[in-house]
Amino acid sequence: MGDTHLLAGDRYARELERHLTWLDTFTPTALGVLSTASGIYTYLGVRSLLDDPGALTTMAALAYSIAVSVAIFVFWSYVIRLLPALRSAASRVGLFLSMALGCVAIIAMSSWLNAAALAGSAAVEQHMAQTTQRYQAALERVHANAVAGQSLARDVARVRQSFDDLSEQEAGGTLSGFAGRGAVFRVLTQKGAELEALETQILGAEEPIAVAFAQGNAILSRMRGLGVEPGGIENRTVRFSEEAVNLAGLIAQLRQLNPAPLVARAAQDLSEAAILPELDGSTAETRAGQSSTITSVLSLVDQRASTLLGAANEVISAPGPEEVAYTPISTADAVILYAGNFVPAWAGAIAIDLLPAVLVFILMVTQAAIRSGRGETVTDDSMTVGELRAALAAADALQGPASTPRPALIRPAPPPPEVEP
Repeated sequence: MGDTHLLAGDRYARELERHLTWLDTFTPTALGVLSTASGIYTYLGVRSLLDDPGALTTMAALAYSIAVSVAIFVFWSYVIRLLPALRSAASRVGLFLSMALGCVAIIAMSSWLNAAALAGSAAVEQHMAQTTQRYQAALERVHANAVAGQSLARDVARVRQSFDDLSEQEAGGTLSGFAGRGAVFRVLTQKGAELEALETQILGAEEPIAVAFAQGNAILSRMRGLGVEPGGIENRTVRFSEEAVNLAGLIAQLRQLNPAPLVARAAQDLSEAAILPELDGSTAETRAGQSSTITSVLSLVDQRASTLLGAANEVISAPGPEEVAYTPISTADAVILYAGNFVPAWAGAIAIDLLPAVLVFILMVTQAAIRSGRGETVTDDSMTVGELRAALAAADALQGPASTPRPALIRPAPPPPEVEP
């Protein structure tokens, strides 16, 4: 019963060996095809990193890709031959660590360049699209701040109108009791004129802000078109950089057109700078009334200035636009930067380099099955004629010269056929 089990296991092992013998006929060719394909994509990735289109650059990229192909072929040839043949656990662990280190080296020198060749242009377009979104957010934010600064014109107009009303009342003698255009009237008209000039400046910035915002939207539209436009990515990135510089200038211009800082400075001047006219009352009592009214007017000016300053500071303290600067990047850098968006490309680039590892594991399982089928016995049931002759010659040499020479391994010729008379 045991002999029958050993015989069946031996037949099972020999069957697997026949399969491995047939597979060995094209395994090196398959490794060569995979390493060559990886070298081609590596060449494309290297060419995307080198700016000089000269012959020397082409030769350098070609040399690097050939070196990568040879390294991948030799590495996997070593592993696919040696690792399945090892039997001890320590040797297998050591070669496993060597294989892991080699896989990391292959990814470092080839896989990321393969990914750059597969999805480099798409990654650069992704970078352009995200940069466009950041520029759009910055443009909208700075425009919103400028519009908020423009809204201060209503506050300025309200304060100006209050001074105009007070000046009319003073002209009728309601405030100081001295009818006419005296000292109090001149103070009121002075502050009203300052506020009117400020209001005119704020309203004058309305059209430049609208024009700059429209130009910024037009630039953003062109930048979006460059992100999806067909054609070479190098020319598009150059044009995109030019549009990004123009848009950055418009954003800076919109930031300067914001009238909120102007209102803040004018509010401070409104309360701090006041030219007091000479009291022109005919009597001491009238002049005392004018002085008291001017003091009240200046107190009112301080209150109005404080209100304007608070409104202006509220606009100034609003979150400003993000500082955006477009930095052109290569296809390889873009693939690494946006690796999460191009998982299929990365998977394909790594798989083309590390696919032989699957063959290694298949061979390990098959060799283990062969050893399990044969057990501890070793069968040498396949010998060539040359190996048999060498074994017999060695046996004759061990027996010595006195031994009877062994007959040659030549089949005797058949006897000649008898010829009938």
